[in-house]
Amino acid sequence: MNTQKTQNRSHKVYLVDGARTPFLRAEGKPGPFSASDLAVQCGRPLLNRQQFDPQDIDEVIVGCVAPSHDEANIARVISLRLGCGHATPAWTVQRNCASGMQAVDSAFQSISSGKADLVLAGGTEAMSHYPLVFSQAMTIWFANWSRARSWQNRGRLIAQLRPAHFQPVISLLRGLTDQTIGMSMGQTAERLAWLFDVSRDEMDAFALASHQCLTRASESGLLREIEPMISAQGELFDFDNGVRPDSSVEKLSKLRPVFDYPVGKVTAGNSAQITDGAALLLLASEQAVKEHHLAIAGEIIDCQWSALDPAEMGLGPVHAMATLLLRNDLKTADIDYWEINEAFAAQVIACLKAWGDPEYMASHLGIEKPFEPIDAARLNIDGGSISMGHPVGASGARLILHLLRTLEQTNSRRGIASLCIGGGQGGAMLIARNREEL
Repeated sequence: MNTQKTQNRSHKVYLVDGARTPFLRAEGKPGPFSASDLAVQCGRPLLNRQQFDPQDIDEVIVGCVAPSHDEANIARVISLRLGCGHATPAWTVQRNCASGMQAVDSAFQSISSGKADLVLAGGTEAMSHYPLVFSQAMTIWFANWSRARSWQNRGRLIAQLRPAHFQPVISLLRGLTDQTIGMSMGQTAERLAWLFDVSRDEMDAFALASHQCLTRASESGLLREIEPMISAQGELFDFDNGVRPDSSVEKLSKLRPVFDYPVGKVTAGNSAQITDGAALLLLASEQAVKEHHLAIAGEIIDCQWSALDPAEMGLGPVHAMATLLLRNDLKTADIDYWEINEAFAAQVIACLKAWGDPEYMASHLGIEKPFEPIDAARLNIDGGSISMGHPVGASGARLILHLLRTLEQTNSRRGIASLCIGGGQGGAMLIARNREEL
């Protein structure tokens, strides 16, 4: 690990504003909004409250893991629907669970290098819309059918059909499986639970705390970044509907393991929920701030991407955050608040244990002395993906946005947002409040 690499940038990058949709739990059928619908629903009020015209935006960058076939280069679809105009370039990025953070980092790089002054960036995902697809065998059958010119040949093809041909491939499950190691994301969480001796009780207690924190934040009006949505059927959505205010350790303990039955510990209750949602942020250069008289909410200081064994992908935040702190000469105590995406309770708990484990830090990151523990009271203080859901394209942007709001509400200085990434990666972003605002 090379921690000596420094940022090569000459322009500051400011976070101006942001918004997100409520995160809506998938319920077995396509939800009321497509991925582009979700981004537009939170993007319109975000842009409507700005003093500049949407066509003043230099670039639109959106993260999305699986846009539908009607949303090719979904960032461009969103940009045009938001009125950014034909002359505003837009492009889509994909880094699995960190796609939304990658979009923000790409905007950060574009502004810091002087290529742009005002960028709309974030992520969106409609996981409930992930398709069922035909198997390769059925695809070949359709190809042969299209070439068959006689009813005799078509009759032979019909005779070849078997029930297995009609068995759909569930793209969601395939997408949550790492084919290079043959493990699902849940199985990698089970591996971390075994490696770091994370108990089922610890996982369920963490999951319960997530629901309690999100319930408290929602009831206290702390989630002001949420923009209400109205479906085509007139239904209002104004809160994260995956939250369970009545959750309890007793209820969670009754759930059976999903990925390693019957001896596993990872359940649906202590894992992130399958969800639809979007989050967008406005990033600006100092020149754009002055030109458009923009209020500065915060500043992006640095971003780090790291990689590790795909079988232990959940530890990605440890690798990314450690590098980020070392490069910026910071300690755990220098960070006021942390957001680590709750892909699985086992994964976050394992990250916290690895963070202070001398053996792990030395052998995997070359760090002789581990960091001081992360204070649980400063981690995911308003809940996370276990309670609100994890729309994979949007979560990275959501973490940054909420961390920014947390720093504002607590009048704090610095924060780090981080995610593990399927395929064995980790991402982390360091943001700070504007010094003049403190």
